[in-house]
Amino acid sequence: MTAPAPLDAVTLSVLKGRLEQIADEMDATLYRSAFNPIIAEARDACHGLYHAETGATLVQGTTGLPIFVGAMAFAVKAVIDKVNADEGRGAAALQPGDTFLFNDPYDGGTHLNDFRLVRPVYRDGRIFCWIASVGHWLDIGGNVPGGFNARAEESYQEGVRFPPVKLVSNGVLNEDILAILAANSRTAQSNYGDLNGQLNALALGEQRLAALLDDYGDEVVTAAFETLTARSEALMRANIAALPDGRYSFDDYLDNDGITDTPLLIALDLTIEGDRMTLDFSRSAPPCAGPLNIALSTSVACCYVALKHVFTDVPANAGCLAPITFIIPDTTLLAVKAPKPVGGYTETILRVIGTVFGALAQAWPERATAAPFGTINALSIAGARDHGGRYVMFSFFGGGLGGNPEGDGLNHGNNPISMATMPPAEIFEASYPVLFRQWALRPDSAGAGEHRGGLGAIYEIEVLNGGVSAAFLLGERGRFAPFGVNGGKSAALNRFVFEKDGAEATPPLASKITDVALRQGESVRLETPGGGGWGDPSARKREAIERDIRLGYVTSEQAAKDYGLPQLDLTASRKVA
Repeated sequence: MTAPAPLDAVTLSVLKGRLEQIADEMDATLYRSAFNPIIAEARDACHGLYHAETGATLVQGTTGLPIFVGAMAFAVKAVIDKVNADEGRGAAALQPGDTFLFNDPYDGGTHLNDFRLVRPVYRDGRIFCWIASVGHWLDIGGNVPGGFNARAEESYQEGVRFPPVKLVSNGVLNEDILAILAANSRTAQSNYGDLNGQLNALALGEQRLAALLDDYGDEVVTAAFETLTARSEALMRANIAALPDGRYSFDDYLDNDGITDTPLLIALDLTIEGDRMTLDFSRSAPPCAGPLNIALSTSVACCYVALKHVFTDVPANAGCLAPITFIIPDTTLLAVKAPKPVGGYTETILRVIGTVFGALAQAWPERATAAPFGTINALSIAGARDHGGRYVMFSFFGGGLGGNPEGDGLNHGNNPISMATMPPAEIFEASYPVLFRQWALRPDSAGAGEHRGGLGAIYEIEVLNGGVSAAFLLGERGRFAPFGVNGGKSAALNRFVFEKDGAEATPPLASKITDVALRQGESVRLETPGGGGWGDPSARKREAIERDIRLGYVTSEQAAKDYGLPQLDLTASRKVA
C-alpha cells in the first residue's frame, strides 16, 4: 500500500473541523439527554477520539472539560491493556460495538463520580481508533451523598469503584452490571439516564466518524491525525524555545487534608532547556490521610491544562505533551495508588495548575496571570423529599479569575480546569427542595493591582423540606489566598457559614465539613474568593478605582487600604453592575 500524498492546507483544515465537530456533537448529545444537572447544565463531561494502539489523544471537542482531555488518554490505554490481557488469556475477541465502563481513579480516572465509557471503532475488521465518553454521575455510594467526603481516609468511603468491565458485549448490554450500579447509588435513576446519554453519544460519534471515513478514506484521515499531532508538537516546542532557559520554582499550599489541620505543600521546579520543559514535583507533600491525593494520570492532565491556558495556539492532542518531561514520584500526594482517597481531587489539581502558572510567571512575567480563586467548593445538600424519596443536590461554585496583562480578572467565572458553567438557580430550585436567598458578587473579594482580580460570589441556600437535611462541603483557599503576580495583592479567603443553635458557625478546618444538619428554613452560605491582582496597585488608574466603588465591587474603606486613596463617598452615584 502506498503512502497517501501530503494533505493540502484546505483539506487538512476541513478534516480538523469535521473531526472536532464529531466530538462536539457527542458532547451536545450527552448534555441534552443527561438526567443530572451537573452534566445537562454544568457540562461536566467530555468526548474524544483516541489512537488505536497507544490510546493517545487524537481529537478533542471544544466544549468538554479540559481536565478530562489529559486524563482520557490514560483511560483509553487502560482499556487497551485490559483487552490485550484478556486476549492473552484466551478470552473472546473484541467485537464492534463492545463498550467498556469504569471509574477507577488510579488507572486513567479522576475520582469515582466520573464514569468513562470506551468503545473501539472498526474499519475492515481492524480497530481504526477508539472513541470515549466521560461524565460526572451524581452519586455512586460511599459515606457521603454526592461522593465528596471531606473525611474519607480510603477510597472505600468515597463510593463504588469499577475497573474496566465490558458493559456491552456483542451488542448485548450486561444487565448484571446495571444492577450493581443501581444497588450502589442513592440516585440510581439519574445515573441510568446519564449512562444512556453516554451510550447514545458514542453511537452518534461512531456514525459520524464512519461517514467521514467514507467521504475521505481511512488513509487520508489517518494522515490528518498524524499531521495535526506533529503540528501540535512543533508549536509547543516553538513556544517553549521562545522562553529563557533556566530553572523556575514555585510553591503553594492546600489548607489541610480534611483529617489533620496541617498545610500540604504543592511544589514545582520547572526547567526550560531549548525546546524542552521538565516539570518536577518531587518536593511536594507526601500522600495524605484525607481525600486531597491524586493519581499520576490526573497530575499529568493538570499540567496539560495549565500549559494549554498559557500556549493557547497549540491544538488539543497528544503532540503538545511530547516536549514535556514529568517527574512526579509516588512518594508525593500527586501520584498515589489505591486505596488512598482521591475524592477531593478537584482542589489539588487547581493547586497544581496554579504552581505551573506561578513558575511560568517567572519565566514570562509580561504574560503572567494572577491566581484564580482556586476551589470548586464541592457542596452537597441531601435529604428526604416531603412526598417521599431521596434527593442529592450537588454543584460546584464560581469565583474570581486573576488579573492579567490586558485587564482585570473576570468576575464570577469558572476555574481553569473546565468549560463548565454553574446550573442556574431556577434549575436547582425546580429539581430540589431548596431556595437561593442570595446569589451575588462578593465585594472586596478581589486582589488589588494595576489590574485587579475578578470578584468572587456569595451564595446563600435555604432548605425547604420538612425533614432534616444535611450539607457537606469539600473546598479550599480558606487559609491560603489566591496569589497576585508582578506586585499584585492576594484575593480574599474562601468562607463557609452555616446556622447552628441560632447562630452562625464556620468549619474548624476552614472549607471542609461533613454532615451539617439543616432543618426547614435554615441555610448555608458560601463566600468564594476572588482572583489575585496583577501589577503594583499604585499604578491603577483613579477612574478605575472610583468605578469599582460606584459599582459596589470595592468598598471605599478597602480602596483606601489597597490603593492609598482617601475614602471616597460615591454611594450617591452608585449604579447596578
